[in-house]
Amino acid sequence: MRVFFPKKGQQNKFVNKILSKISVKETAKLCDLSERTIRDWRREKFLPDFKLLKLLCRKTHLRLPSNIKLKDRYWYVEKGASKGGKAVWEKYGGIGDPEYRKKKWYEWWEREGKYKQHPIINVSLPIKKPRKSKDLAEFVGIVLGDGGITQYQTRISFHSIDEKKYSKFVADLIKGLFAVPIGIHYDKNDLEFDLVISRSELVRFCTEKLELKQGNKIKRQIDIPEWIKRNRGYAIACLRGLIDTDGCIFTHCYKVNGKLYSYKKLAFTSYSKPLRQSVFNILKENGLNPRFAQRKDVRLDSIEDMRKYFRVIGSHNPKLLKRYFK
Repeated sequence: MRVFFPKKGQQNKFVNKILSKISVKETAKLCDLSERTIRDWRREKFLPDFKLLKLLCRKTHLRLPSNIKLKDRYWYVEKGASKGGKAVWEKYGGIGDPEYRKKKWYEWWEREGKYKQHPIINVSLPIKKPRKSKDLAEFVGIVLGDGGITQYQTRISFHSIDEKKYSKFVADLIKGLFAVPIGIHYDKNDLEFDLVISRSELVRFCTEKLELKQGNKIKRQIDIPEWIKRNRGYAIACLRGLIDTDGCIFTHCYKVNGKLYSYKKLAFTSYSKPLRQSVFNILKENGLNPRFAQRKDVRLDSIEDMRKYFRVIGSHNPKLLKRYFK
């Protein structure tokens, strides 16, 4: 069953209440869904699942609004079919026989259709296939961090306010590597947008040549590919891409004898154990002193380690650079 909120904007407000108590990542993990689905709930693109919403309410100690309604999973099919039939009737003066049309289409397909070159149906659009390099390794890190691969698309997510400049760097990097057009999936009511590359050939290159995986990254327990870990330069570039997307800089404050002290720390967050271990190892191999924290973080704590990180690994994300040097 799906939960229907009668008032426009009510679903957005309720989902935001949940996300004010637990993060998008944690919500997605609890529901065994992608982060994209949770954000689609917030955008009111889809109706939330009733059982999962009740689970989240228990977790966050919230109550569902009293005016909600429950609808069947495919409640929209009848409505959509009715609108489609009306549109066909108005355009052609009748609905016709869909089975007859389907039969004729298959006859045409078997007779000549499948032997023709159809750019959209059976010909993959080409991409530039780059050799292994530091730029390619950084792209892998970015995809492992805030990216995702589906059957036909590669997507990378950004914060619409803090990461506009960084998204331009990533877009230029992708164009330079693969020579492909990049689309933007952006919702004004959301705080995030996606860079989208719709190329099945790029998906194939990422999975076969770069050793990346499609689907849910947490379920698959992703890791940095071996060809990157074997090369120090590639490993540094990949780590930079990972932390530029899934890392953060925060200020640690404490008092001694009534005097306030503060300094910056770095945290990389991932629910993939192999990926956390690889990040830890690369930092260690480059003379830094990382530690594991809260079962999902790899952290750098000391002032000297922070200085060395930006000297050895560096960053292309203006948001991280600003937070560290401010």
